[in-house]
Amino acid sequence: MTFTGTLAAAGIPSPSQGVWHLGPFPLRAYAFAILLGIVVAAIMTRRRWAERGGDPETVLDITYWAVPFGIVGGRIYHVLSSPDAYFGPGGDPVRALYIWEGGLGIWGAVAFGAVGAWIGCRRHGVRLAPFADALAPGLLVAQAIGRLGNWFNQELFGGPTTLPWGLRIDEQHLPTGFEPGTLFHPTFLYELVWNLAAAALLLWLDRRYRLGHGRVFWLYVALYTAGRLWIELLRIDPAETVLGLRLNVWTSVIVGVGALVAFVVVGRRHPGRDATLLRTPPSTQDDEAEASTPAR
Repeated sequence: MTFTGTLAAAGIPSPSQGVWHLGPFPLRAYAFAILLGIVVAAIMTRRRWAERGGDPETVLDITYWAVPFGIVGGRIYHVLSSPDAYFGPGGDPVRALYIWEGGLGIWGAVAFGAVGAWIGCRRHGVRLAPFADALAPGLLVAQAIGRLGNWFNQELFGGPTTLPWGLRIDEQHLPTGFEPGTLFHPTFLYELVWNLAAAALLLWLDRRYRLGHGRVFWLYVALYTAGRLWIELLRIDPAETVLGLRLNVWTSVIVGVGALVAFVVVGRRHPGRDATLLRTPPSTQDDEAEASTPAR
């Protein structure tokens, strides 16, 4: 057997387990990957927000709003885009609440997370667009780390392949109709690498062209959807389809085009960085505070 043949036969192994127990408490790799991604994203955003002139402590205040909204939104989108597992024949609707078993849709997470971030920004007097620009690269890194949870869960992989980096799947997770030993496209790894490369590109473009007014965020959306489009076409897990294509494929196209349009339009109207990060300039806030203080 050739060296390439040996690699193809071996492939990338899947983790033997995704849950560890400390007494009655389960430690799930999927949840740990998400938490680690959130921590890394928060650290990156604090640094980028401070570089833009913002108060780094504000990042955590806004994160407390964005994260719960994002998790709920991600779960809702996942359930709506893959309803058969919960509401189809043999499905269990209660399991729609079992978020620790895996299943978060990025589109719902971003949409609901944006709502949470908007609430947090308003409560702390911060403009959403510059905050989203500071967040965008860290969000890509968080998504890359989160994909490791899919690897531990042995889920959301692609079709069969003979490539040397094919993914080995245990028999209990093997899709119906495939022989044991079949290698599959490791779509978790494809997206992980794509997201890290996109994050590096965002950081470079932001430093080179001093992007602002939400343009870094819109570019993040465009880059992510471009990668998600071709990766989604490789996947074989059950999903809702529209006109023969997976729902996430259509979502990637529509959202990606919309993001590119927003990137161009905003760039023409507001070139360069934001003049202020706050909804009300500090001097105005100080004047308002003094005016509201009763004379003594």
